[in-house]
Amino acid sequence: MICARCIVSGRVQGVWFRESTRTRAQHLGLSGRVINLPDGTVEVIVCGEDDAVARLQAWLWSGPPMSRVEGVVCEPLPGYTPRPGFRTG
Repeated sequence: MICARCIVSGRVQGVWFRESTRTRAQHLGLSGRVINLPDGTVEVIVCGEDDAVARLQAWLWSGPPMSRVEGVVCEPLPGYTPRPGFRTG
């Protein structure tokens, strides 16, 4: 299992980005969270099997239909212990 933190920028707030990310992550069997940050970006903490995490990270570049993603920056989170499930906050 691996964990990563991703920051997604662009038009990603107010377009169902968090809920769409949660739905996609649950479908992939991932745990973690997604939150809006004060600067207009979205933070995604994701943990799971390497391939599933990579698939979510790739999806973040497109997001839901109303979003317009301009950037995704991900970094590993070694030693991070996730809570069960995937939540929005």
